[in-house]
Amino acid sequence: MDKQEELEKIAREIAACKTCPLAKSATHSVPGNGNPNAEIMLLGEGPGYWEDQKGIPFVGPAGKLLDELLASIGLNREKVFTTNVVKHRPPANRDPLPEEIKAYKPFLDRQIGVIEPKVIITLGRFAMNYFLPLAKISRDHGKGRIIEYNKRRLILIPMFHPAAALRGAEIEKQLREDFKKIPEEIKKLEKISNPGEIPPKKEKEQLKLI
Repeated sequence: MDKQEELEKIAREIAACKTCPLAKSATHSVPGNGNPNAEIMLLGEGPGYWEDQKGIPFVGPAGKLLDELLASIGLNREKVFTTNVVKHRPPANRDPLPEEIKAYKPFLDRQIGVIEPKVIITLGRFAMNYFLPLAKISRDHGKGRIIEYNKRRLILIPMFHPAAALRGAEIEKQLREDFKKIPEEIKKLEKISNPGEIPPKKEKEQLKLI
């Protein structure tokens, strides 16, 4: 089974999920879409009204802004994979609850495992806190770092959510500036540590820990 087939299987499971806490109030599931071989994954928080209607992430006004931001660094949706932490719309676009994020975690972790992105760009504080529980979006936006997640080394770059940028000119300005720095951040962090699978410790290194 290739990556596209694996992702489609996960999408079918999300659509059929009866225990997903947000499924009952949603019109459609929104599993994510894009390039199954993408080196960059964009991770939002949860679907909004238009995403819920169409079953596709970032298709409303925030999605149009995201397309502009990607174009500013020579990317488009066909080159990346876009998804959310929770796969159904929270009622009235409220923030996802901790137990809801936990319930959808296996789906997201499987998507990350299939795609094996080198870079994850988080959009909004809930997506950022999925990997960095103590981080603050107002302080840490635009600052890339190397993280280890599920035995893989990734470049993580937290960003403001495009929806927040639409509500405030200052955040929009900062988001556009942060996006333009993404290629530079990736190059800088790749020199520090190549993203990818973390090799197992050699036997002698393991013995030192005993």
